[in-house]
Amino acid sequence: MAQKNRVVVGCWLVGALFAGSLGAQPAPTREPIREGDRLIYPEGAAIPRSMTPIEAEWVREFGLGGGVPRGSGAPVGPVYCSPEYDPTQAILFSWNGTTSWLTIITQMANRITRFGNAEAWIVVGSESARNTATTQLTNGGVDMTKVRFFVRSLNTIWIRDYGPRYIFQGDVRAIVDHVYNRPRPLDDALPGWIGGQIAHRVYALPLIHGGGNFHLDGNDNGFATRLITNENPTLTEPQVLDLWHDYQNLDVHLFDPFPTSVDATQHIDMWMQVMADDKVMISDWPLASGSMQDQICDAAASYMASRGFQVFRPPAVAVSGTHYTYTNVVMCNDLVLIPSYTNSTVSPYNATALATWQAAMPGKRIEQINCQSLVTSAGVMHCIVMHIPRARGNGSPTAYLVAPQAPGRLLPGDSLPIEWISDDDRSVTSVDLLLSTDGGQTFPLTIAAGRPALGTFSWAVPNLPYAGNAKIRVLARDASGNTGWFDSPSFAVGRCPADVDGDGSVDFFDFDAFVGCFEGGTCPPGVSADFNGDGFADFFDFDAFVQAFDSGC
Repeated sequence: MAQKNRVVVGCWLVGALFAGSLGAQPAPTREPIREGDRLIYPEGAAIPRSMTPIEAEWVREFGLGGGVPRGSGAPVGPVYCSPEYDPTQAILFSWNGTTSWLTIITQMANRITRFGNAEAWIVVGSESARNTATTQLTNGGVDMTKVRFFVRSLNTIWIRDYGPRYIFQGDVRAIVDHVYNRPRPLDDALPGWIGGQIAHRVYALPLIHGGGNFHLDGNDNGFATRLITNENPTLTEPQVLDLWHDYQNLDVHLFDPFPTSVDATQHIDMWMQVMADDKVMISDWPLASGSMQDQICDAAASYMASRGFQVFRPPAVAVSGTHYTYTNVVMCNDLVLIPSYTNSTVSPYNATALATWQAAMPGKRIEQINCQSLVTSAGVMHCIVMHIPRARGNGSPTAYLVAPQAPGRLLPGDSLPIEWISDDDRSVTSVDLLLSTDGGQTFPLTIAAGRPALGTFSWAVPNLPYAGNAKIRVLARDASGNTGWFDSPSFAVGRCPADVDGDGSVDFFDFDAFVGCFEGGTCPPGVSADFNGDGFADFFDFDAFVQAFDSGC
């Protein structure tokens, strides 16, 4: 991949953010501005979800992903990737785009904070943008007690495609970050930045990807189109699927993508939505029966039905190069936000789509939001949000010991790297690392105290009495004093009493040395024939040594 020194700039024009309050609409712009080796993304510009010709030219020259810092390695231990119908703490937005787009965000945040039992997390480009957003959201009836702002510049509104994508590692939330399939570096760097802001570990998935080309259920199954293989030409299809399994514990099935003439993104979220472990919504094409997109959707519906899913078929329409979809929705606890449109060819299907969703999800609140101004840029509501799953601690912190997974036997003087992560519905304020030598009944020994929510510590193992069932505890605290913890598997610490010669192993030489000591010969330093410490050297000491020797401690 060609790499050159370059600077990609997001020019954040404050005037555009105030356009709503001044009654002015910023002029629609469907391309970033190229100046030499720079791409400039003006605030308020209607940058589409699909790659623009200028961006495509830039990618051919410079490639993707350069200069964006990422995490490393795949997660270890139990990993669960949370579907969108799992309990949700927050819906994450990028406050970006035209006034009409920001109006859609405001309407969505109103429903999410008032009826969705969730928070709205909103990334704004500056403090002045935050003030403007606060005014618009307040005037739009949003419950501002459930709004959290993050101040950071972004290139575009299409946050579904660049992340962050969440998993649970143990009972702790973590982020899996891919290389964004667009040359939008401020967007591409958001997952790592968000992870740093809320102390969530970030793992770097080595795939070029757009997050909207992805759905999953709660049974470790994922779904995407073969766009993913086209975007990663150095990898075979099995290698792509193996990476998703390694990083997100998912068995992913790939469908054929739509023709780009129908949908420029080729993302699965434009025609499919998994609603439950056994329900899925897949588009039908009443005005294009037998078309390529209709054949793809029919085949997908048959496949999902064969997997035990109940399949629902809302209408979809392609008009003048715009893909009008009713599957690109936002589910948030007991709320479902679905699009409606004003295009004269499409609007007659709004009622049919609503009825289909109501039949599919009885008991849920189904709300329609007019997305006409957004859909012409190749995406709808699902494309402009990311789900933040609810923390698992029910108000208390959770923790997980990343390393060591299997400590083995630790001797005095050993150095043990310890790595941990933790989580809370608000924030973890400190972490203590504790040691038990009685199998976890008590943890009287402190390895380290007052550590950050996630981090590493190199433990110099002290000279401790031997314990064969020691445990390390990661104890997390939040600001309210609530605690949560994770305990390691049992391991041995200290020198085994049967290791008479102190070489770190229990073998014949130790047996010979103790027999010599017991029979009155010379005892190795620190060894006594009184093995059990009762003040006498007798048969009981020999028996205790043999038991320790046989167990290998």
